[in-house]
Amino acid sequence: MLNIAFHSIYAHELPEGHRFPMLKYELLPEQLIREGICEKQNFFEPEKMLDLTPILKTHDPEYVYDLLNITLSQKAARKIGFPLSEVLIEREIIIADGTIKCCDYALKNGIAMNIAGGTHHAFTNKGEAFCMFNDQAIGANYLLEKKLAKRILIIDLDVHQGNGTAEIFKNNPNVFTFSMHGKNNYPFKKETSDLDIELDDGISDEAYLSILKETLPKLIKTHQPDFIFYLSGVDVLATDKLGKLGLTINGCKERDRFVLKTCKTNIIPVVCSMGGGYSADIKIIIEAHANTFRLAQDLFF
Repeated sequence: MLNIAFHSIYAHELPEGHRFPMLKYELLPEQLIREGICEKQNFFEPEKMLDLTPILKTHDPEYVYDLLNITLSQKAARKIGFPLSEVLIEREIIIADGTIKCCDYALKNGIAMNIAGGTHHAFTNKGEAFCMFNDQAIGANYLLEKKLAKRILIIDLDVHQGNGTAEIFKNNPNVFTFSMHGKNNYPFKKETSDLDIELDDGISDEAYLSILKETLPKLIKTHQPDFIFYLSGVDVLATDKLGKLGLTINGCKERDRFVLKTCKTNIIPVVCSMGGGYSADIKIIIEAHANTFRLAQDLFF
């Protein structure tokens, strides 16, 4: 069964001005159930972790303390972009717990999905761009700590570089970070992933997919991961307000098909986090994200 992390802290509890991008987290489950792609039992609700050990394996204790107590400096809080609140911190912890639980489901079933997540701009000791805790990094460290995986590949195909993820794992040979992102987009001062591929503005479906299909099989052959995290942001679309690439809905779907099929063919468990998506038309965002879930269901079950 396809297991999907879904939590109930959504747009109506966020600061005004930040609600529209978050509507997808409410609408996407409704769309998947309406289509019959998923049923209610496919969804599970993660928790606010009582034991913060998994987070503290990834983030500095002082930073975690400052977030939990809303004592982060104003300068550090401005970089995050949200006015900090207990609700927002709780939401980030719940997202991280969802990705951890997805790891266990993926080991059992081959794949699991977090309907949120992809908070790849969170560093060891700071947050940026609406990211406070790095859910995929936390999940990777959980797997390594529990000896459930030995070599992990993080595939980050969001339009923005996974700068926080790159920093967190820069000295960890057990985690290979691969980010394929817009060259002329945030973050303008990029970190160094194990492999960064910078893409020109307006890149077409054909060119994008050609690069991905040339690169990913080689990475798997060389790195030989036994677990994969996939950040499947749909801000690669030409319609995206914050992206500068040129992919169509179909091109984005073929991207997801190739990544998920590669995981399935190589028998490597995969956890997907949704990442960004900021097209002006919410229907486009929902359709692009829904394709990832449709493909997961078709390919794995």
